[in-house]
Amino acid sequence: MAINLRAMQLADVPQVYAIECSISPDPWGEKLFSDCISVGYSCWVLESDDDMTVVGYGLLSCAASEAHILNIAIRPDMQHAGLGRRLMQHLIQQAQLLQADMVYLEVRVTNAPAINLYKQLSFIEIGSRKGYYARGREREDAFVLALGL
Repeated sequence: MAINLRAMQLADVPQVYAIECSISPDPWGEKLFSDCISVGYSCWVLESDDDMTVVGYGLLSCAASEAHILNIAIRPDMQHAGLGRRLMQHLIQQAQLLQADMVYLEVRVTNAPAINLYKQLSFIEIGSRKGYYARGREREDAFVLALGL
């Protein structure tokens, strides 16, 4: 099965939202994904060549020479196949094309696989955000990571 990378379209939002709901205890709403596309953020999907289903997505905003990876996810049954790395590398390339000097992101402190990937891609921890993520009625801290371009 080949996996293609392409720009996210509004028609992709239901599939993107389904992935978001499958991996996040506090998922973004469909409107937030649609709004990111509508305002021109750099929004991408990974799509299976076999059945044209979305298997992952990533969203990047860029302003004032700073890029921010807003959200990235791979469908649970497709994780651990290098797709997250491929998508992250693409988002970093997009930040470079948009002339960003730095790329920032937040990650749940409990998300060890993602933290490991980001560190392999040379992101460094520059801080934390207390209670940044919702987890039902609970809150979870985030690490703030940065990558100089």
